[in-house]
Amino acid sequence: MAGPPWRRSIVSLLSPDRFIAVLGAQGVGLCQRQGQQQRWLASLDFIAERSQAWAVALESLQHLLAEHAGKGAQLQVLLSAQYSRFCLVPWSAAISRPDELQQYARACFEAHYGQSLEGWRIVVSPEAAGCPRIASATPQALLDQLDALCRNLGLRLRSTRPYLMAAYNHFAEQLGQGDFLFVLAEPQRSVCLLAQNGAWQHVSAQGCSDSDQALQAVIARHSELHQGEGQLPVYLHAPGRLEPAPALTGVQLCELAPAPLAVRDVLCNMSRTVA
Repeated sequence: MAGPPWRRSIVSLLSPDRFIAVLGAQGVGLCQRQGQQQRWLASLDFIAERSQAWAVALESLQHLLAEHAGKGAQLQVLLSAQYSRFCLVPWSAAISRPDELQQYARACFEAHYGQSLEGWRIVVSPEAAGCPRIASATPQALLDQLDALCRNLGLRLRSTRPYLMAAYNHFAEQLGQGDFLFVLAEPQRSVCLLAQNGAWQHVSAQGCSDSDQALQAVIARHSELHQGEGQLPVYLHAPGRLEPAPALTGVQLCELAPAPLAVRDVLCNMSRTVA
């Protein structure tokens, strides 16, 4: 069972505005968005088994929102890779309706993970005809309880999405349209996206640290998936590596611009990918 969460930092800024919450593997953070400016409010750490983490995370989020967000505020939520699964959904000309795509994506997940995803919500990326898609799966119970939490507090839940989506969108211009391997390295879990010939070729997540040694091993394994000529460009975003930054040969870092008032918190760093 999880122990009681403890508070790292609090800045009291009460305003019915726009908020961004980050559900991390071992903590929850909250920031307030005012125009283009973001103000970090607080974070709560927790200890929980992975199977219980999202329930403990939502309990911690409720404490933060009750203290900082007034009724009518809008909320966006980012989910750590600990709370999601990812799968490549190949193109199929036989799919013509949204419900068919959902069934097909679920079958791809179940074939990949070797178990049923009953009770998970699947979201499939929009891609051009003929191209594979990236799909994410999130426990439906997590989403339902998050929705209920917001209703009870009088908040408007604008969106809930994996951090992978926010990070990729934030750095998409840097990645470009060519072949690349994009590695999102959270402190306890990494997700790798491989693109080739303008289409997704592979996505996978694995538990590992974000140390240079661990990331070098992850990148070496996934670079072997590239079958084209020349060296595959590798991009790395490691929001928990504040100091020192990763130093990997041949790897381009995807870094956020320095914050006006730097907060030494990985959850704060993650919140800043939201446009």
